[in-house]
Amino acid sequence: MSNVLRGFRALIGERLWDALVSEGATRSFPSGSFLLRQGDPGGSVLVLLRGRVQVTGHDQQGAELLVSLRAGGDLVGEIAGVPQMTRTASVQAIDHCTAQVLTAEKFRDFLKRNRIDGHFTDYLLGKLSETVPYQMQLVHFTARRRLARLMLELVVLADPGHPDRMRVPFSQESLARALGLSRSTVAEQIAALRELGALTAGRRLVVADLDKLAGSAGL
Repeated sequence: MSNVLRGFRALIGERLWDALVSEGATRSFPSGSFLLRQGDPGGSVLVLLRGRVQVTGHDQQGAELLVSLRAGGDLVGEIAGVPQMTRTASVQAIDHCTAQVLTAEKFRDFLKRNRIDGHFTDYLLGKLSETVPYQMQLVHFTARRRLARLMLELVVLADPGHPDRMRVPFSQESLARALGLSRSTVAEQIAALRELGALTAGRRLVVADLDKLAGSAGL
């Protein structure tokens, strides 16, 4: 399990996080597989232990839109946790992921028993901005800033022990789709980030300097 304190894990602390993890059944998800699918019934909550996932939704035309990225320490499926609701988004593994699966009833009982309903409410409020597509969250930024922010988030969310954690695990086409940019614009900005020294040269997308990438992201 990652030692990085983030997400819901950071809110409730290590003792309660370990207790929450012990309540579920462990499942592994290979890279590219779906943890949850949009439209499926609710009824369970997944506690992410390792790996990054992308949360995506489909618009009325059927186009897939990136909503958010999550990683170890986060919850997924928490909004449609009750059986009467359907999943409002799909969750797909970027890396090989491990998660604990809890029934919604067991999860709610855990919150109540440990008097951390307020922490869960805080976590949900913090995720409200992720109910709109990623490209809309960054709509007022320049193309370079949008691209740098997405790349930076992808790298920062990688597990500390990931063997290739500085590699951006998205293709140029995936980056363009996620940000609502043309493929040519993404290619142009990647070339500029390489010239700046934020990315390495070559065909693979690898971060060379986190500070330079963060500067381009406006952080």
